[in-house]
Amino acid sequence: MSTIGRKLMQVWTGFGTRYLPFADAATPELPLSRLLRLSLFQITVGMAVTLLVGTLNRVMIVELAVPATIVAVMVALPLLFAPFRALIGFKSDNHQSALGWRRVPYIWKGTMLQFGGFAMMPFALLVLSGGGESGQLPTWVGQLGAAIAFLLVGAGMHTVQTVGLALATDLAEPEARPKVVGLMYVMLLVGTIVSAFFFGWLLADFTPAKLIQVIQGAALTTMILNVIALWKQESRHPRRGAQPRNDDPSFLEAWRHFVDNGNQVVRRLLTIGLGTAAFTMEDVLLEPYGGEVLALTVGDTTKLTATLALGGLFGFGLASKVLSRGMDPFRMACWGALVGIPAFIFVIIAAPMNSPFVFATGVALIGFGGGLFGHGTLTATMNLAPPNQAGLALGAWGAVQATAAGLAMAAGGILRDVVQALVTWHPWTHWFSIPATGYVFVYLLELALLLGTIAAMVPLIGRQARRVPA
Repeated sequence: MSTIGRKLMQVWTGFGTRYLPFADAATPELPLSRLLRLSLFQITVGMAVTLLVGTLNRVMIVELAVPATIVAVMVALPLLFAPFRALIGFKSDNHQSALGWRRVPYIWKGTMLQFGGFAMMPFALLVLSGGGESGQLPTWVGQLGAAIAFLLVGAGMHTVQTVGLALATDLAEPEARPKVVGLMYVMLLVGTIVSAFFFGWLLADFTPAKLIQVIQGAALTTMILNVIALWKQESRHPRRGAQPRNDDPSFLEAWRHFVDNGNQVVRRLLTIGLGTAAFTMEDVLLEPYGGEVLALTVGDTTKLTATLALGGLFGFGLASKVLSRGMDPFRMACWGALVGIPAFIFVIIAAPMNSPFVFATGVALIGFGGGLFGHGTLTATMNLAPPNQAGLALGAWGAVQATAAGLAMAAGGILRDVVQALVTWHPWTHWFSIPATGYVFVYLLELALLLGTIAAMVPLIGRQARRVPA
């Protein structure tokens, strides 16, 4: 049996080395099998993103009849913790532990936060919907319970991802770190795709009982996979004792050094935020759009998340090959924004054409363009990060990206409701009020944001070669 197991591992490793983007980051000291095991934390993050953004928003709006504004705010709540990612990365860079670990304590705390949020979430959502005897409770009870659950999942998800990526860069050789982080990001997309298909299959015939089982199953899976991912990954260093060190910089000092490294860090972060908002404002609306306008089922609309992630995976794979040949990562990010323009046009025209195929094509292109954009900005961030600040650099990138995504998703849901209400009740506009009106307004706004992203990104092209040593 051990011989068969070794052969299967050789086949799996060979397959991964040949086909996975960034799989060439593996080294004798850090083999691909260990990298793939570490990447399990990204699988759980992808599963959480799919459940929150891809499944629950559709279930809450359509099946549980929760207003889209409340849903958008709830789905965006986990991202309120995003601005703290830079601080978390910095703390894990300089953590003092009697056990000699820097990253493991933070990843474990994040895992427990995710588990707790998922454990209470299904019951909070059922109370929020007012179903059964829960309708006798005050409205704020369901809203508060759901808000706490979403916040716990968000805090855990951001902590695990930020510190996990920092641990991956610790384990890799300096020249391989961008590739290792890229591999982690690809595994995030893989987790999103697999969980989207799985959730879609489980919820094909929706019932509240199935919703409880799916969410609590996600809680248990998160705990198991994260423990496996962490097992014997970080070495213990006794010199990292619990005694504080006077030579450690403060967060403000480290941030000041990061911002003043001569590579327009602030402009890069602002551009990342603008492009991320352009690609994510529709996240909370795609599945309701498919269900309300194109009459797709819960299972069909949940699979849209997989379609979006597949597009992102292909975009990331293509960007990996092109960037490895020396292409400027900011130019790659611009190409991603350009791909997003026809993508949103396809999504818009799917309504008058009543074509699920055109809609799915637009969703796939959104994922593809987002993959190109995300890869380009991630690679630029890693390549331009000052020495010994990988956690801070990744935290800043993740903080800006996640914060922009959260604000954009909340704005998308609110704008959809406001515009739909205006065109429905105003005597001058009610004549063209259709279910797609509010959605289309948001998609047109995203087209404008993409054009603004391209304009802001162009001056950064060529900055990759101007790295200033620390």
